[in-house]
Amino acid sequence: MKIIIIEDEALVAEDLYSTLIQIKPDIELQAILSSVSESIEYFSSHPQPDLIFSDIQLGDGLSFEIFNHIKINVPIIFCTAFDDYAIEAFQTNGIDYVLKPYDKNVLDKAIQKYSLLKTALAKDIIQQYDVAMQALNTYKLQETGTFMIKHRDRYLPVGLDKIAMFYLEDEVCRLYLFSGKIYFIPDTLEEVESKTGLNFFRVNRQFLINKEAVKEALEYFPRKLKILLTLPFDKEIIVSKEKKTKLLKWLNDA
Repeated sequence: MKIIIIEDEALVAEDLYSTLIQIKPDIELQAILSSVSESIEYFSSHPQPDLIFSDIQLGDGLSFEIFNHIKINVPIIFCTAFDDYAIEAFQTNGIDYVLKPYDKNVLDKAIQKYSLLKTALAKDIIQQYDVAMQALNTYKLQETGTFMIKHRDRYLPVGLDKIAMFYLEDEVCRLYLFSGKIYFIPDTLEEVESKTGLNFFRVNRQFLINKEAVKEALEYFPRKLKILLTLPFDKEIIVSKEKKTKLLKWLNDA
């Protein structure tokens, strides 16, 4: 089985390959690609492998850009440090999603799933792959997405970079701009979260916050965090102890 690894950290790529050949010694590494541009160039002039292992965040963009430029006809197992709502949609379509740090047993199950699907559901893999990629393309909204808001008798597009946060109040979803304006939107917070990408974090059931809107995170009893924003807001935003570690990692990631 020939594979390609798309990963911008050389040590991580080597560790992944080392683990894979322990699981399946007959794996043949066709290439390690470290960027969007390199991958597009490679796939434009080389045959495709049997299976691709791909990180999502690369140095020059998201790996989904590769697959928007090049028609890939093989399954992809995404390997990433980010656990987002696209994961569920992706896994139901027959291609796995492995979270870093890699676990040998999880990788083994992913390869077994690929082998089973290849023999029993080869036609469905391609169809389901296309559906999964459409779901995962919601990550691109992090850079280019907009929300339509109604202002009096007009509908206006608002870029995600203009939005400080989304929040629920009286069971109504509101959009709070960096300009200080607040608008009502008909979406649920769950629907919004699936469209906002990695720059937004669901701190609790009430708040979905843009990283650029976070001024600081304060220790808050007991073992929780309190978020202070860069703009005025009169409600407390509390992060549970269960989400504390994940939020701090999100704030620390570039």
